[in-house]
Amino acid sequence: VFRLHRSAGEEPHMLLECDSSALEPLQRHLKLYKIRRKVDIAPCPDLSLWAVIPGDQPGGIPSSLPGQAVLLTPDPRAEVMGWRLITKKGANVSEIIPGSEVGNIQDYHRHRYKQGIPEGVKDLPPGVALPLESNLAYMNGISFTKGCYIGQELTARTHHMGVIRKRLLPVCLSAPPPPHGIPEGAEILTESGKPAGKFRAGGGDLGIALLRLAHLNEPLCLSVGGDKVKLSANTPQWWPKTAAK
Repeated sequence: VFRLHRSAGEEPHMLLECDSSALEPLQRHLKLYKIRRKVDIAPCPDLSLWAVIPGDQPGGIPSSLPGQAVLLTPDPRAEVMGWRLITKKGANVSEIIPGSEVGNIQDYHRHRYKQGIPEGVKDLPPGVALPLESNLAYMNGISFTKGCYIGQELTARTHHMGVIRKRLLPVCLSAPPPPHGIPEGAEILTESGKPAGKFRAGGGDLGIALLRLAHLNEPLCLSVGGDKVKLSANTPQWWPKTAAK
């Protein structure tokens, strides 16, 4: 959620970033709770969203933005994800951030899979993904002080007990995946055949999986079409130091 107004005297304007496939359900959900409040809820097709990923050379982020840019702010999830840039449709990004290079969407997804950053309904299926198992508490995605919300009691109790047995983790395959890819929810097993978790999503040899932390350092494999594909998991460096305990 991005706030566009800079002072209390300005009319409040908020931009809400969401998965494109969730746009219509999200609008219906927000309007359901609007009731009689004077709030306008509408999509912004005239805006474009960019991910600005840090390169090998530090710096490069301008202190002031040209008219084509609406907002440039650090990605709130993790420092390794760089910045989120919102521009007017058709804006020239290289003019906004001098020296930048426009990559493709697969570059972005591979970067976040390598860092274990979930995003969208594919990585976080509605009604399936739990906030704490999805590491949202590490990514400024959960407030434990804002008061009541749906699922608040279970989430807060689990957090304060400190017992989270499964988490989304970045995984790397030892060989290229089959041509047809890896099915979402494919079971991950230990060498002895014990269930260790489920593959959530990926691209190429990188992906994220919901794994039991007890099997984090064990050899793991996927069974895809009768063939076994070995994979390894790791704890992202940007996590809090006590995260995997």
